[in-house]
Amino acid sequence: MQFRFSRLVVLIVGMSLAASACGRYSISSIRSAKAFQDGIGLYQRGDYVPAAEHFTEAIRLNPDFPFSYFFLGNSYDKMYRPARKGEAENDAYLQKAVENYRQSIEHLKGRTEEQAPQFLNLSYQYLIAAYGSDRLNDFAKAEEAARQLIATTPDEPGNYQALARLYQDQGRNADAEAMFMKAAEVRPNDPVGFQMLANFYNQQGDFDKTIAAFQKRADLEPNNPEAWHTMGTFYYDKALRDTRLPMDTFRKYVSSGISAEDHALKLNAEYYEAVTFKGMLIGLQASRERDVAVQKRLLGEATALRERSLDLRKKQEAGAAATAAASAKPKPAGS
Repeated sequence: MQFRFSRLVVLIVGMSLAASACGRYSISSIRSAKAFQDGIGLYQRGDYVPAAEHFTEAIRLNPDFPFSYFFLGNSYDKMYRPARKGEAENDAYLQKAVENYRQSIEHLKGRTEEQAPQFLNLSYQYLIAAYGSDRLNDFAKAEEAARQLIATTPDEPGNYQALARLYQDQGRNADAEAMFMKAAEVRPNDPVGFQMLANFYNQQGDFDKTIAAFQKRADLEPNNPEAWHTMGTFYYDKALRDTRLPMDTFRKYVSSGISAEDHALKLNAEYYEAVTFKGMLIGLQASRERDVAVQKRLLGEATALRERSLDLRKKQEAGAAATAAASAKPKPAGS
């Protein structure tokens, strides 16, 4: 996100200068572009107060260049300190941020520049955050902005997820669930949507729906061992912590967890986290086993897996250290 944002900054600086240099605009536009460029330089160094002054000047000289509003709003946003909430000067920064995000949105609508849709989205996102419970705490306006964002780009899952998180903060879990589900529906082949849906269900304590969502994620990326390993860890945690589980349910969860880790290991035999949790699941199974002979066998398997996991981890750490050392080694002159 940071790399992409920095790249957009560079592109916009180049675009503003090109626009002023091509002769289509007045001398004010040229001066505005220079003020914008100077503001960006200060902004990137974290000097937000003088940056805001330059962006303000850029807008005065050319109120039609939309990106100045976003960076002015974001400069004020970064001046705001949550720890000083209630102080008039500090709170004014957030109000100015909101005003400029709204101006940014209005000026970006219908623009044809390549970066316009991305900054329109960013303007909405920062506006929603400014209205959040830890800032202006205005749910109605945050919800309104989130719905406007959805209307602007209805095929973007992240917009529905932003509204879902707002509903979560308000305790409106049914509405939040509907938005997380909608996010998964608009891009049904994207595993991230189901991962976020699973995280929501986990926060609600609904284990069955959590696992179902994680299973959909794994089905969408069958060659990703991490997707299967994640399910294994959730099965382990549930079987370990829920002491009310009937024995048949406990055994089902342990077996399902082992199966998920086996699936991960088929894809990557040296995935030491999967080896670790498979051993932990077998050890958990042994702890509830009444047959002494079976328990002894299971404990032996768990011990062997733990040792294998340690060996794999050491091997991978040694490999990573060797790679880092090779990268840090000075290259011969002229190479």
